[in-house]
Amino acid sequence: MNVRKIRRIGAALAFAAALLTPDVSALADGFYQGKTLEIIASSPVGADSYDTLSRLIGRHIGRYLPGNPTVVVRNMPGAGGIVAANELYNIAPRDGTVIGMLDQSIYETQLFKVAGLRADVTKMNWIGRVISNNAVLFAWHTAAVKKIEDAYTQELVICSTGSSSQLRWTMLKRLFGVKFKLITGYKGTSDGLLAMERGEVEALSMPWTVFRVIRADWLRDKKVNVLLQTGVDKAPDLPDVPRVIDLARNEEQRQILELFSQAEKVGRSLTAPPALPPERVVELRSAFAATLKDPEFLAEVENMQLTLSPLLGPELQAMINKSFAYAPAIVEKAQALIR
Repeated sequence: MNVRKIRRIGAALAFAAALLTPDVSALADGFYQGKTLEIIASSPVGADSYDTLSRLIGRHIGRYLPGNPTVVVRNMPGAGGIVAANELYNIAPRDGTVIGMLDQSIYETQLFKVAGLRADVTKMNWIGRVISNNAVLFAWHTAAVKKIEDAYTQELVICSTGSSSQLRWTMLKRLFGVKFKLITGYKGTSDGLLAMERGEVEALSMPWTVFRVIRADWLRDKKVNVLLQTGVDKAPDLPDVPRVIDLARNEEQRQILELFSQAEKVGRSLTAPPALPPERVVELRSAFAATLKDPEFLAEVENMQLTLSPLLGPELQAMINKSFAYAPAIVEKAQALIR
């Protein structure tokens, strides 16, 4: 990301923040003075972008909360993000001292009534998105599957490390008969990448903006073939790689595939428990917006070669609520594909 692009992002966020959030100094009551802000990450330490981005935000957001609290990250993996969601919704104090970066598919978990979830994401207070997640499914060069069409006749062994990928690949298996064999049990994408190199699995999915940086050598040396991208919008540098929704053969299938692609819009977002005092929500959202245009934060983003796709709290909240607006018949058919 070049300096000019960083400045454009900063200017856009500053303008959006001014429109969408009131002046936090007018609401500041010293609440955070001497306190600790905890960010719950729904994955293990160092496992993937949930942990990485939680820690990235954590290094900067405290400077923009009145009272400058200490910020710590607590990792709480388990049950495809359900453990972290239940903790944030039911146990964490509802005072603004605990927020979380939940699994992006948590809304699907709620929509499909997955057992164990005791949370309502529409009642949570969404703070903002760092990146959307146009993930890619990529296969090791020795796999028989070189392009997604090959998976209709050849088996592909996929390392599936999170709830979102398990739901998506299970759905594609049942909707189209692709020969995906899912291997679970790896703690995160870092372990999955090692498993690919060791020949334990053939394929894995992760955010394209992350993969193209941390495994640029694999792409350069043609060690992997990129088969699919999961976002509704194609990555500009992957014009010839089909999206999941491009596999649809009729309108009903397109709606089902679009439903499963909604999680990509949530991406890596921060949220807070329900029933927070309104001034805490304002402070957290304002601090998040300010963090995203902080020069030190942006310098770190550039160092990590990340591409931000931010969304501020009110817009993110509206998008989460809209994600439940699918026709009951489509939801029912989608749900039947993952049971």
